[in-house]
Amino acid sequence: MGPAAGSVRARYLVYFQYLGTEFNGVAAIRGSQRAIGVQNYLEEAAKRLNSVVPVKFTISSRTDAGVHALSNAAHLDVQRRSGQPPFSPEVLAEALNAHLRHPAIRVLQAFRVPIDFHARHAATSRTYLYRLATGCHRPDQLSVFERNRCWALRAGCLDVEAMQEAAQHLLGTHDFSAFQSAGSPVTSSVRTLRRASVSPDLGSPFVLPQENRLQFWNLEFESQSFLYRQVRRMTAVLVAVGLGALMPAQVKVILESRDPLGRHQTRVAPAHGLFLKSVQYGSLAPASCALQDSPHGRHR
Repeated sequence: MGPAAGSVRARYLVYFQYLGTEFNGVAAIRGSQRAIGVQNYLEEAAKRLNSVVPVKFTISSRTDAGVHALSNAAHLDVQRRSGQPPFSPEVLAEALNAHLRHPAIRVLQAFRVPIDFHARHAATSRTYLYRLATGCHRPDQLSVFERNRCWALRAGCLDVEAMQEAAQHLLGTHDFSAFQSAGSPVTSSVRTLRRASVSPDLGSPFVLPQENRLQFWNLEFESQSFLYRQVRRMTAVLVAVGLGALMPAQVKVILESRDPLGRHQTRVAPAHGLFLKSVQYGSLAPASCALQDSPHGRHR
């Protein structure tokens, strides 16, 4: 049977976060009992909304197994039975959180958006954060609270100035084929990198004062979109610069080579140090309420 006559289909943009350690990525895994994605849990929770049509999440930014998200986004449609008004964004977010069955996933916020809005295509900016720790000579020297949250390096220090110089070569519009892993379905490898920064972290709150040999570093990258594993491959090359294995000028040579199989660019930084930090949609930010409850809200 089709949807009930007179029922209203409402589309929502939902922001959510997760620790990726226990998931096989964010995308749903169909027909597997061993591997599961964040999307599986979100859609399982959405069943409790009693939508006339099954709720499917369209994810803005796909992340690999082990990668975390401070804020990812997705759109979904909910069609309530005839005579029932659409859920308010607040009720939708609360209901999803109430029915989520994994403690490492949380819905942050929801917005009502136009029915033709698309969470992946409409995104104007995505920012990724990669966390590094230096001075970790053995795995047991890293706080249990930081494990699977950063890439722990044995080196006691990094040449951050050289890394910052190298990062400048990546800024702008380029063919990033050299930093793309196989398996990407995109037709073009040209991207515009708006920001690539390397900066010291003020310090992990989970590290005891007597463990001050450990230093933490943040790498941030912003673009409208990225190629498959582009951020992790750029990070690996910048770390090689910081360790003295590459000169900053060599990063430009690697970029211009457009060769993903070159000797220096095949390494991929571990997934567990990477966080999707934010997804932006023009004037709509996670803290904005511009489209809240308005079925006619414009999305720029």
